[in-house]
Amino acid sequence: MQQRTLGQTRQSVSAIGLGCMGMSEFYGESNDGDSLATMARALALGVNFFDSADTYGVGHNETLIGQFLKQGGAARRAQMVIATKFGIVRKPGQYERRIDNSPDYVRSACEASLARLGVETIDLYYCHRRNPQVPVEELVGAMAGLVKAGKVRQLGLSEVSSDTLRKASAVHPIAAVQSEYSLWAREPEKDMLTTCAELGTTFVAYSPLGRAFLTGALNTDALGEGDFRKHLPRFSGAAEAGNRALVEGLSRFAAARGMTNAQVALAWLLCKHEHVVPIPGTRRISYLEQNAAAVEHRLSSQDVAELDALFPPGGVMGGRYPEAGMAGIEQA
Repeated sequence: MQQRTLGQTRQSVSAIGLGCMGMSEFYGESNDGDSLATMARALALGVNFFDSADTYGVGHNETLIGQFLKQGGAARRAQMVIATKFGIVRKPGQYERRIDNSPDYVRSACEASLARLGVETIDLYYCHRRNPQVPVEELVGAMAGLVKAGKVRQLGLSEVSSDTLRKASAVHPIAAVQSEYSLWAREPEKDMLTTCAELGTTFVAYSPLGRAFLTGALNTDALGEGDFRKHLPRFSGAAEAGNRALVEGLSRFAAARGMTNAQVALAWLLCKHEHVVPIPGTRRISYLEQNAAAVEHRLSSQDVAELDALFPPGGVMGGRYPEAGMAGIEQA
């Protein structure tokens, strides 16, 4: 597994991480035993960058990772770089949420995450979503206090603007910005990727496979009631049909090179930017293995240009989230 660096400390992480959200919620029923086996296989493949959040399964996801850590003991903990997030507050079974960035909440949320994970220090702690009513300087100041107390190693922000990143970096170094970035979500290319490179901030790309839509294997008609993709604008109606046509072009591109769609989508990210780390999520070992193998594929500059043209900014139909899901997302 290739390595990339995380933030200004230059901590080494796998070039492809593992998004753990789906092991707890949003993509239908999951099985903890299967998820634990997938995490074990990830470590065996050299994937050591695990991504969670306190809102995933309303605590379940962190608890699951904590169980995995406990099974492997100190040796396993030393292998892993654990990222988690705070800021989205909601009730079990509900998608609607409020955003809390208050200093008191930052501290209490961190303590709760530490307990669920069963660790003394979180490697990377993100503000999951921004509440503009709390000045970013106040927010990051509270987060910096966690670093000073030894509870957190590095700080991150999610779905923020470049302006917010600059203000935050003036208070404390920001190791990573996590936002959606993929062939069909190109917004970070406007200025965030450049700002991150300038500040020494790693860009962590979540949903790099478009929540599996880019794989070409997703049957949107078969999504269960517990799958939140049923409610995403890009996954239904005319938008779904238009986006399906784009993916068909990706499938032809991948087949011509003996790659899966997922491997092309991940290789595209890795070849475009040295400071980007994608974190595809999966509960299945077979998909994990396919994703990890993407590091073995190099795309030429011509390949990258061809893919850029297949998914031009503005060419994808439908929004990323329904209205409720846009809470706390800053526009560029």
